[in-house]
Amino acid sequence: MLSLIVEKIYQLIFWTSILLLPVDFYAQESSSVDWIRPNDERDNAMWGIKGGIVVGLWPTSIEYKEGSFSGGPRGLFRMGLEASGQIHMLNFIAIEPVVDGELEFSEISPSRVDGKWGKLMWAGDHKDPGSFYPAAGARGVITHPDPINPAVEQLSFYIFLEKFLSGAHPYIKVNIRSDRPEEIGFVIYNREGSADMERCVLTATMGNYSRMRLLHLNEEIIDARKLYQDYEDVHFIEKEEYPRKEIYRNAQGDYLAAIETNESFSELASWPQTPEYFARQNWRYSPFFKIVQYWRKEGNQAKESLRVRVNGRSTYWAGASNDKSRYVKIPGGPAFENFEMREEYYAGQTFYFGISRKPIEKILE
Repeated sequence: MLSLIVEKIYQLIFWTSILLLPVDFYAQESSSVDWIRPNDERDNAMWGIKGGIVVGLWPTSIEYKEGSFSGGPRGLFRMGLEASGQIHMLNFIAIEPVVDGELEFSEISPSRVDGKWGKLMWAGDHKDPGSFYPAAGARGVITHPDPINPAVEQLSFYIFLEKFLSGAHPYIKVNIRSDRPEEIGFVIYNREGSADMERCVLTATMGNYSRMRLLHLNEEIIDARKLYQDYEDVHFIEKEEYPRKEIYRNAQGDYLAAIETNESFSELASWPQTPEYFARQNWRYSPFFKIVQYWRKEGNQAKESLRVRVNGRSTYWAGASNDKSRYVKIPGGPAFENFEMREEYYAGQTFYFGISRKPIEKILE
């Protein structure tokens, strides 16, 4: 009788210990989805899903898995798509908190560590921020977020970064779902002791690369060539924002703003055959497909302050140089550069960013 009681106690201890394990302990053990994720914390800082969206951090180049420390701009999410075994780099996303009316840019705000442009960013599997690590630092945690569809998987991890000079100190939870493979969710929080943020904007910064010129709103399509038709300088140009009432709303009630190129693929893939453009091959569009980019906000989460904002350029960015000879015109005319949804900050606000090969009609559905 005593041995039976002891055995029952051992069983109780065993199963209690299993139930008390963190969810991600057994969530990471198996997966039926072709995730792109680091093998260990020393691997490249890159996460995504095969056939879908990919996100990476400096110094990793998401286009080349091996030997991929390329330097490049800090303080940015690298955004791309995986197709046919190749990851194509398509945009950057910057973090821009606003404190006391002043906007600060994660990609050009100086680091508190070395004074160079760009905040250091690093990943973690949990809310504990740890410290900067120049590689993956986290594999990501796999969960099953939809009890009605238990086969759906979600890969989640946290992105931390240095405190801004303004005192703003945001951090972001990243979610990628297997049933929405061309989309990534960003959930924005603030660290304890952060300055109060009026907004914490995530902005896609490189629309010119894929020559995004058509912005789809609720009742009209904004054409960058018409919006910026009289602008000939080398700087950014900006018009008014678009309020919530002008943002397209899909059948599920979500607010959605999408941009696309006006060009055919053959036009988009072409490149002027002159020495000035040969020297700037990094701006030549290299994927074998066209894309649509979009921001989405769930309707029941959207505040009245929700806005869509774009700015444009008629020349490719050349590092803020004042030497106009370093700039070349964007083939086909002005295009949108920064593209974002923004609203008043609250902890836990969520925005979804998509890069899709689907036609615009499918996105708007």
